[in-house]
Amino acid sequence: PRKQLVEPSSPMKPLYWNRIQLHKDKATLWDKLEEPSFDKDEFEELFAKPQNTPKRKPLSDTYKKPKAKKVVKLLDSKRSQQVGILMSSLHAEMADIENAVLNMDTTHLDLENLNALYEIRPQSDELDKIKRHLVAKVDTPLDKPEQFLFELSNIPSFGDRVFCFTFQAQFQENILTIRQRLDNFKNVCKAMEVNANVQTVLGLVLAFGNYMNGGNRTRGQADGFQLEILAKLKDVKGKDGKTSLLHYLVIYFINKFDKAAGTEHAKLPIPEPNDINQATLVKFDDIGKDLRKLKRDLDGCEKKVAEVVNSSEDKYIQPFKDNMEIFVKKAIFAQMICVFFLSILQVVIFFGVRPRPGDTEVTPPYFFSLWTAFCRDFKDIWKKEQNKHAKKK
Repeated sequence: PRKQLVEPSSPMKPLYWNRIQLHKDKATLWDKLEEPSFDKDEFEELFAKPQNTPKRKPLSDTYKKPKAKKVVKLLDSKRSQQVGILMSSLHAEMADIENAVLNMDTTHLDLENLNALYEIRPQSDELDKIKRHLVAKVDTPLDKPEQFLFELSNIPSFGDRVFCFTFQAQFQENILTIRQRLDNFKNVCKAMEVNANVQTVLGLVLAFGNYMNGGNRTRGQADGFQLEILAKLKDVKGKDGKTSLLHYLVIYFINKFDKAAGTEHAKLPIPEPNDINQATLVKFDDIGKDLRKLKRDLDGCEKKVAEVVNSSEDKYIQPFKDNMEIFVKKAIFAQMICVFFLSILQVVIFFGVRPRPGDTEVTPPYFFSLWTAFCRDFKDIWKKEQNKHAKKK
């Protein structure tokens, strides 16, 4: 490691990241990134480990080793090892697990640990074997993994509760990811529809085109134009052989419509090329599949909530019931997919775009590809012209 060892004066809470150590073969951000100084006393006050919290033993250590020489092993060796490894990794007690599951409390067990417990939850055939052994009152005690699974099964509706609890967190992460993908898409669609500058730019293209096509029966007197032409404006050269129609369009817009030209307040009148590129990547099928899967999982979660509430004693119903019912009510994303489809339909209709030959509908990749090159080239010229105006001031 190229950096010096850091030794805090107090034990600190860990940050579970994946470390990067630099190698000479590639230049990265981390080569030049400096670590700013900060108040270490204040930082330790905030993020040091609590001193009054006694170190907890691994869960496996809380189970006393049977005095008998033999123990009953009802699980196969692979399954027994899997359960044993998890028991050794959990620094908690069964009371902590029960508290986390029944009270939805992650003080001692986080969602990652709860999810791991859910993955190794006792299966019905395993419980049948364990219960038959206990009913038989055989003197030979259960091995630790079997005993642990039996105690898990005694937590009311353990599997369904943990599924709902962990699904709640995963759902919020998944829906946030989808929303981030859609937000840029919807913002670009909205900007194209309501941004006065976009409409001014297209109006200039229409005016220039109609003037250039004056007298032509098939091209002149147009009310609008298919967007494919936007990418070709740079190829239409002026008499000087240098100035393109696109260049002229940018200069004209800046001179006539941009009151903030040459200042820090000047704004690009069309969508940012990067936003267009991101919108191009949106695929209806993929997002539709993701949303439908979330809907199915949410329906399953809602059923499990009802089953837990109906099968639990009164003392075990709360806070699970209120927490999950509020979550289910808030998890309304059917409207999102409607807004999503409506956005593209509105903007396609707004610009009168036709599907490509052989396609039945206009897809986001195709629609935004009509803008990609135009927005990129427009911005390049716009930046150069803004710099020229700035130097004149």
